[in-house]
Amino acid sequence: MFSRVLQPSLQMDKKKNILLVMPKNQFDEDELFFVRDFFSSPEYKLVILSGLGQEAVGNKKTRFTPDGMIVDWNKHLQDQRKYDAVIVTGGKGAKKSLWDDPILPQILTDHHRAGSVVATSGMAAPVLGSSSLAQGEVAAPGNEDVVARLNDYRLAVAEEGLVSYHRVVSARDASVMPEFCEAIRQLL
Repeated sequence: MFSRVLQPSLQMDKKKNILLVMPKNQFDEDELFFVRDFFSSPEYKLVILSGLGQEAVGNKKTRFTPDGMIVDWNKHLQDQRKYDAVIVTGGKGAKKSLWDDPILPQILTDHHRAGSVVATSGMAAPVLGSSSLAQGEVAAPGNEDVVARLNDYRLAVAEEGLVSYHRVVSARDASVMPEFCEAIRQLL
């Protein structure tokens, strides 16, 4: 008779914590809901926050209530010190509520320094400039306001729909969401 001791896998025991930040209104439903659904599995703990933490209306008039406010980002971590990834999705409201958010650049910078993945999609791309995490070019829509803000940070809009380097991922728009989420997953 023999006995065998099974040791649990460390990878299976540790959920990956992901912070998903959205505009407080006029969010892009295709971006937000694709990312949410992609990371809705037992191996991830997803927290969705916005500037107000209240019910928001998307570009297509869909209503959605996030888990809380950006200012309370660390209250959702429980025993962890940092999120494994911070993803910021866009929409028309990104310009009004995310581009000049006083807390978001610090969250992104601190997490990136700690080894986390930082990612933006669509009109949220300028937050990479305000956090000084982008270099040269980012994937972003050719929207006049986005291009002007990126120029302020000496960044260009990439021709590619997806750009990934040094744990920083950017997507032009919802058309590349499968590749965007897969790139983040691989970096985790």
